[in-house]
Amino acid sequence: MIEQPSKTLRLNKYLALQLGVSRREADNMIDAKRVTINGKATTLGARFSDGDKIAVDGKVLGSKVAYRYVALNKPSGYVCSRAQQDANPTIYEILPPSLHDLKTVGRLDLDSSGLILLSNDGDFTYEMTHPRFSKVKIYNVRLESALSPLHQQMISDYGVILEDGPSKMQLERMNEVDRKSWIVTMREGRNRQIRRTFGSLGYTVLKLHRTNFGNYAIGDLEEGKFKIVEKL
Repeated sequence: MIEQPSKTLRLNKYLALQLGVSRREADNMIDAKRVTINGKATTLGARFSDGDKIAVDGKVLGSKVAYRYVALNKPSGYVCSRAQQDANPTIYEILPPSLHDLKTVGRLDLDSSGLILLSNDGDFTYEMTHPRFSKVKIYNVRLESALSPLHQQMISDYGVILEDGPSKMQLERMNEVDRKSWIVTMREGRNRQIRRTFGSLGYTVLKLHRTNFGNYAIGDLEEGKFKIVEKL
């Protein structure tokens, strides 16, 4: 799906989408009088209308804005936010400036790691995160203590009642050695849902790592690395 420029789209946002630069870089280009609308130099905060010809250094840009999709293997200890929270770094510190205009598709909490998607496609974000689409998410979870068979059955077959409603997830043992390591499959994505579900039964989650989100899998993507992906 391709977005056409309109009078409601700010010039710096359009340049960022078209050129793969940050909005600050786009503002610098505008401020340096490198950008014109219909042959006339423009100013910071400018907007444009359908049919306007936007040029950078004399080169007219196309009328179509390309959507971008990125998969990141988020390390634990990073927040999925543009603003730093306390002393915790943000994921944008491990992404190049050309991707800073992209927004996260859902989130992983500070202590969680694994697959996080980013995009400038609002429809894609909606389809991936709204409950009506029931996108499957898969996590590797490590507990502090062994999960009893009874509690495994409760979570998988009946669900656990949390303050914001029932929580039901499918659990699969990662190995036959112990009952601390689990593959968790779910179709919801409420705030800290996995941690709260196990916590309600007296268990502490030591590690939570997302491997799959909808049709996307983390595969062999190294921690802290990202790759450009297609819309699936």
